[in-house]
Amino acid sequence: MEKVRRTPASLKKMVEIFGMEILHKGRDFDNTVVTISDVNRPALQLVGFYDYFDDKRLQILGRGEMRFLDRMTETERMRVFNKLLSYPFPALIVAREMDVPTELVQMAEKHDRTLLRSAESTVDVTSKLIDYLNRAMAPQIARHGVLMNIYGQGVLILGDSGIGKSETAIELLKRGHRLVADDAVEIRRISNSLFGTAPEIIRHYIEIRGVGVIDVQQLFGMGAVQFDTEIDLVIQLEQWIDGKFYDRLGLGEEKYEILGVELPIVTIPVRPGRNLAGIVEIATMKNRQMKYGYNAARDFVTQFDSKVDEMMKEKQTER
Repeated sequence: MEKVRRTPASLKKMVEIFGMEILHKGRDFDNTVVTISDVNRPALQLVGFYDYFDDKRLQILGRGEMRFLDRMTETERMRVFNKLLSYPFPALIVAREMDVPTELVQMAEKHDRTLLRSAESTVDVTSKLIDYLNRAMAPQIARHGVLMNIYGQGVLILGDSGIGKSETAIELLKRGHRLVADDAVEIRRISNSLFGTAPEIIRHYIEIRGVGVIDVQQLFGMGAVQFDTEIDLVIQLEQWIDGKFYDRLGLGEEKYEILGVELPIVTIPVRPGRNLAGIVEIATMKNRQMKYGYNAARDFVTQFDSKVDEMMKEKQTER
């Protein structure tokens, strides 16, 4: 059974990425992780309603909450913040670079809660955080294969070791396509889409038996590599098996499931003399056509059936 991983998001890394100002750093700041991608604006909590309060979420104070707090006395704010910051949420973020009440800083220090400030609007910082956390904590697996961007589509090439995946990737690179990952592909599910990338240690490298490891970025240039891509198509390379039926029309639409998402898959039998790179390109272009509603095989069958019907009618007329 495949091992699906879910990695919590590092609070420290998130703060660095979003350039947030640290007003108070909790003692365990460097090791704090965020485990839920949703965020919360604690408006109800400011009036004392804590039923169903999820203290695992990041908390964000926007202009509405701060305006409400401005109407309180110092004593009231102290009481409200003392209650709110007693909960062990990862961090409290003040949006719009607004002035922070002294009482909030004092209670953050008292309860050792990380307090941050963002220059972005409440809506922007909320949507960006949710998107970032969804990506950072998305379920992920690793697959042995090659991932490339071909004609703007992410193509995952699978097959047994030695079948020719990396060699096919080299030929595709020479044709102007981009490498995302070779040998190991890390795949994440975000919403109903799959995104693939390479482990950092082997990013932009390809290993060719008999040649060794090559640096694709150095050999082919920056335009030949890509950090990640959405996966649109799976290509399965397999040794040609005499007697096995291979679809010659393309009417059948097979699916390949990864993390609960089904992708179209094309099985390409391999034997000497076949131009695998060219076949992969054609399969990719055909998949793009089908996305836009055109199926050449069905069109061919329709025209063929129509022609047969015409011939049959002509024969009946002759009789």
